[in-house]
Amino acid sequence: MEPTKSVDIEQKRIEQKFDKGLVASTFIKYAAYIIIIFGLLYFLVRFVFPLF
Repeated sequence: MEPTKSVDIEQKRIEQKFDKGLVASTFIKYAAYIIIIFGLLYFLVRFVFPLF
């Protein structure tokens, strides 16, 4: 007969750290970029393109 083997199982718990403030500030930053781009496009279409 074989001797019994003692095996220790290591358990790891991975907790994802989630900073809501960082997510909110990133969202505000990219929302501002999109608003600026659409504002620039609106200005071009409304005022610059009719001059041609």
